[in-house]
Amino acid sequence: MKTYNWGIIGTGFIARKMAEALPFVPQSNLFAVASRNIETANDFASTYNCKPYDSYEELITDPEIDIVYVATPHNYHCENTLMAISNGKHVLCEKPFAVNTREVLSMIGAARDKGVFLMEALWTRFNPNIIRAKEILDLGQLGRIKLITANFGDRKPFHPYNRFYSQELIGGALLDMGIYPLFNVLLMMGKPQSVQAMAVIGQTGVDHTCSIALGYGDDAMAVIHSTMLAETESKVTIYCEQGKIEFSRWVYAPEKVTVIPLDGESQDITQKLTGNIYNYEAVEVIKCLEQGKTQSSLWSWDDSLMLIGVLDEIRAQIGLVYKGHDI
Repeated sequence: MKTYNWGIIGTGFIARKMAEALPFVPQSNLFAVASRNIETANDFASTYNCKPYDSYEELITDPEIDIVYVATPHNYHCENTLMAISNGKHVLCEKPFAVNTREVLSMIGAARDKGVFLMEALWTRFNPNIIRAKEILDLGQLGRIKLITANFGDRKPFHPYNRFYSQELIGGALLDMGIYPLFNVLLMMGKPQSVQAMAVIGQTGVDHTCSIALGYGDDAMAVIHSTMLAETESKVTIYCEQGKIEFSRWVYAPEKVTVIPLDGESQDITQKLTGNIYNYEAVEVIKCLEQGKTQSSLWSWDDSLMLIGVLDEIRAQIGLVYKGHDI
């Protein structure tokens, strides 16, 4: 049975989460990490027992590495992914996949040409509790979805050089936080027929708060809020004809999932999870590679294109412009 060597590009919070997740992933070994600062790479490597590199290029060209996990800031996702793919590596790239549809299409095209695996690391999609909730909805046990309300708010103290407020690093509430409630809606309801958005744009040019209304046929809609200015419930409620499903805090990794029928008792369908939950997306990567797939059926290239397409439309409406990453 093959063991897959992982290389991580980036050493921040999310990179460390993946390093902590990999011991829970069968057939996986954290082989190397790359940072543009060798001291940072050495610190990461000593903590997680892997090989340090002081350049992304060195890691990506290492023949021992099978899978590259891209955990760099948003503005580097496309560039780093294309570099890895060009060297024949399979890639798991953090969300958002890239900054616009054009970049995502270039990544998918490169993966298709090279015949390598590529997936957006939307860890929420692979959470067993989310999977179970979607199964219940798809079976129509509560009837058709009529309304989803979803929000994610987490107060981020302002500093112009904080990545959340950085225009250069593609900061803002939408792409960093709003993507989670938006993803939940798209997963459950699919592509919307209409999009309406408004936002508060701050002094650094990124959105501090963003609100979105998505229209669907059959008298259905969704309302989404994200903000960096205040703490919110960070929950999702899916209202159906015969009841509702609630994802209690957090929207990206619900601590509790409850099915509440109009007639009958509420049911807690929350499952006990292993690892730190990031392991589930890595498990999906290995599963797909073992099956010879280049994309996941749980979160496919078309799914990522749907998500980035809606994000592009929202950005256009709220005037959220990132230099060098035009819509």
